[in-house]
Amino acid sequence: MIGNGKKDMAVIVIRDAESITAVLRQALEHASDEERPGLERALALALAEAGVPDAELRGRWAGRRIRAAGHDGPLDSVTAVKALRTAEPGLSLLQAVQLSRDAAAAGTAADAG
Repeated sequence: MIGNGKKDMAVIVIRDAESITAVLRQALEHASDEERPGLERALALALAEAGVPDAELRGRWAGRRIRAAGHDGPLDSVTAVKALRTAEPGLSLLQAVQLSRDAAAAGTAADAG
């Protein structure tokens, strides 16, 4: 993840979904009967992930950073924000708060799914 200044959202989502799905589709064209089910499943997963909103991807990233920093409580708490800013010192307070909210929402969505 890349920072781009204190005023903007510091985490940019980079997606490779188009190139990944293209490679999987090409592999399917030449796949044996044994390989086909696995490649079809991989393609379905890649297509599903391609539709995930940027906020959820940022939230997943922030949640991983918060947990890696040793915080095991709510992802949108003050201590989570502090853990995120310790792990990523380039984040402003506002950015860390928004990212921790995204992390809590992504965690809730993951729990529901």
